[in-house]
Amino acid sequence: MRVGSILGYGAAIWQVAEAIDIDITSDASIKKAASTAAYGMMKYYTGNNTGDNPGNLPAPYYWWEAGAMFGIMVDYWYLTGDTTYNTVVQQGLLSQIGDDDNYMPQNQTKTEGNDDQAFWGMAAMTAAEEKFMDPPSPQPGWVALAQAVFNTMVARWDTTTCGGGLRWQIFTFNNGYDYKNSIANGGLFNIGARLARYTGNSTYADWAEKVFEWEMSVGLITDDFRVLDGSSDTTNCSTVDQVRYSYNQGIYLFGAAIMYNHTNGSAVWANRVSGLLNGTAIFFKDDVMTESACEDNVSTANPHGTCDNDQLSFKAHLSRWMAATAQLVPSTHSTIMSLLKTSAVAAAAQCDGGTDGVTCGQHWTANSTWDSTYGVGQQMSAVSVIQNLLIDSAPGLVTNTTGGTSAGNAAAGTESSSADGSDLVITPATGADKAGAGILTAVVLCGVVAGIGFMVTG
Repeated sequence: MRVGSILGYGAAIWQVAEAIDIDITSDASIKKAASTAAYGMMKYYTGNNTGDNPGNLPAPYYWWEAGAMFGIMVDYWYLTGDTTYNTVVQQGLLSQIGDDDNYMPQNQTKTEGNDDQAFWGMAAMTAAEEKFMDPPSPQPGWVALAQAVFNTMVARWDTTTCGGGLRWQIFTFNNGYDYKNSIANGGLFNIGARLARYTGNSTYADWAEKVFEWEMSVGLITDDFRVLDGSSDTTNCSTVDQVRYSYNQGIYLFGAAIMYNHTNGSAVWANRVSGLLNGTAIFFKDDVMTESACEDNVSTANPHGTCDNDQLSFKAHLSRWMAATAQLVPSTHSTIMSLLKTSAVAAAAQCDGGTDGVTCGQHWTANSTWDSTYGVGQQMSAVSVIQNLLIDSAPGLVTNTTGGTSAGNAAAGTESSSADGSDLVITPATGADKAGAGILTAVVLCGVVAGIGFMVTG
């Protein structure tokens, strides 16, 4: 399905003079701007249409991005109070849990990666922390779903190479199985840290510490807390891909902030939070957020630069994880909110495109008019950075002792047939499988030492 047809634009996309106006000193104005951008994003979602698959975005968008989108829409309700999309969001989050309630549904397992599963698990964790409407009985609770994801990912911890770590892909027949990367391990770290805080169970905290220290031991997190993408050297991970993506930096920043909060402000985690926040500097140009690895290569012929569909959404994740860090670690608040405010103003200025006059573009640093790009990633990034200006008015993230209502199950996922993926009888995905389901086909590029060894796409 063409993106243009989803939006009802037809063959032509043209600009009209409207735009999303925002007054960052007014919560009402921020909510209105977030509502406009969210409506534009949810127009892409067809899973609630008759005959379509709930929980999935249409091609060319991949399964992980739908999970990320629903997590951001839980944030939307949490930050704005608008319940318009709650039923659709809950349906989407529950539709993809799979037969074993661990976000490994049969329609995805041929090419599902560790990071893909993690984004759905993190969305469930967000629903628990923000007290989103609990699943109806007999569905598992949000915490139980996150625990199932955590347990299945832990079962894949691979000590046969690099002294540990998760591989990017779950199954040996998928390109990327021989790549250990920061986003897959960051998902485990992030979920583990949040489960530690929510449940008080030290096992989760121990795993969070273990993953973080492994990342540092192989150089995927440097001494100055730059988060690098991964390594295809599965002997000892001595060769590291130097490319940096904003969602990698953000996923560890928020996890570290959670651990700082959980440990009552320990000096170790305070130092890590500070270092990781300093490491976000590469993703800002004149205090406006940019995906520096791919947005800097923009031309008339290639308005996306070298950003692919997934990378167009990465700023959304950095925005939300920076805001959550500001909420949990007061010493970061001033720096983070200043950056989010300038970025939100710039993002809103890019939302003056399309036939509706409020379609959002990608390049917030470029100018104040639409850059002619459009899609789920652009809308998601605008929604996230705008709505997170409301973080100071939002209630704190709950735990099971501070008002949390989500049901947990510490053993969730441990008895499922797909706990580590090793006993699933799954044939390699065909071209029709990948195209028909809109699933990620990882493209392995050469030249890991020189720079971008893998273009991370979910």
